[in-house]
Amino acid sequence: MEHVTVIPIMLILSFLQCKTVVSTSLSNGQRDLVDGTGLHNVLWIIKNESSVTLFWNNNLTKEETDKYTVKYILSYKFFNTTHERKERLQEKQKRIHLDLHPGFNAKVKTQLFAKESEDVIKEGHWTELSYKAPPVYIQNLSCIIYNISSFNCTWHIKAEAPEDIQVFFTCRHVRKDFECQQYIQNARKKNVGCHMKEIYFQAARKIYLNITVRDLRNNSGGLSYYKAFLPQTIEKLNPPINVSVSLENRSIKIHWKPPPTIGSARRKCFLYQVKITDRKIVNVTAETYEYPFHKPAKKCSAQVKVKKEVCVRNKIWSEWSEPVFIHNEKTLDVMLLSLMVFGVLIFFGGLICACRRYSCLEVITMPVPRPSDNIQTWLAADDIHHQKEMSMQMQMHLEITLGITLGITKDDGDENVQQQRCLKESGLEDL
Repeated sequence: MEHVTVIPIMLILSFLQCKTVVSTSLSNGQRDLVDGTGLHNVLWIIKNESSVTLFWNNNLTKEETDKYTVKYILSYKFFNTTHERKERLQEKQKRIHLDLHPGFNAKVKTQLFAKESEDVIKEGHWTELSYKAPPVYIQNLSCIIYNISSFNCTWHIKAEAPEDIQVFFTCRHVRKDFECQQYIQNARKKNVGCHMKEIYFQAARKIYLNITVRDLRNNSGGLSYYKAFLPQTIEKLNPPINVSVSLENRSIKIHWKPPPTIGSARRKCFLYQVKITDRKIVNVTAETYEYPFHKPAKKCSAQVKVKKEVCVRNKIWSEWSEPVFIHNEKTLDVMLLSLMVFGVLIFFGGLICACRRYSCLEVITMPVPRPSDNIQTWLAADDIHHQKEMSMQMQMHLEITLGITLGITKDDGDENVQQQRCLKESGLEDL
């Protein structure tokens, strides 16, 4: 009885749900989606040198093809990644570049659109296909361009690779083929990298890499892996040049210039990072960075690095520039001396302006007037009076000395001789 009761309820709920969906579709002005269980595709692949081309075909009738616009949803994911690529196509094929991937899973489904409104009328189910690529014996391929014309690529050889394999590297750019100039080898004498120089790159033309793994024991043709890069996306720039420091308006200002580069050297293409001792690294798009000047710590330095961010997406930063010392003792003394000199000049400049305004200079530079005739007469009379006083004092001194001399008796000859000697010594004998 319970099953008999439940079934009608389930049917009623399903009917109401379908009615709601139909009502909603009609209210939105869209057509009902026709059951697409009959739509399916057939998938197959053709292997190329560096890629796989995936093809498919549908089972649509000519009437359906004429009545609707036909499009396909393609979704695929490589075995060694988690990222799923998805796109809508009108073609019945897609070229998938394998690079170093061991294979992929792909699925396709068909959609029919109304020609007048582009609404989805009918949609089929997914048709899936898996492709397993030949063994891939290398991994972690990484390439970099530096110093404008130098080119390095490195890779790792997987542990499961045969013992007798060897890896060979070539590249093609602007219709020119380049053999590896210098291989980098590991301890087992296996090539795990290639160094090349004096290759002049064009920014908009891709570099095509061909890495071939050969079994030297049986001299087989080997397996080739391919990858392509735009030069600017793998370019490691040199550090910024002409890095300098100046003191402006109580602020430290750091200046620099961008380094040479393969592609565009427009200012907006570059992103910089500035690192100052004990400060957080900051991103800068201009060629200067300024911050307030405070009493600094000793041996404070600034460094700058750069990469391309806007014109082309590049994840590779340059090395840091050589440190430029901002606040070491020598620089600090120069800055403080500059501030002191600047302050003294401002003080004296203001003082001169004030003196000009209030006529201070005229008072300071006014000539001393000559004394009048009355003052000169008074000074001459005072000099004559002083000379007379001096003459009278000397005359009185002589009289006193003579009186003492005449009052002494001449009985004692020795005393007279002594007196004469005294007069002679005193300079009064001639008087």
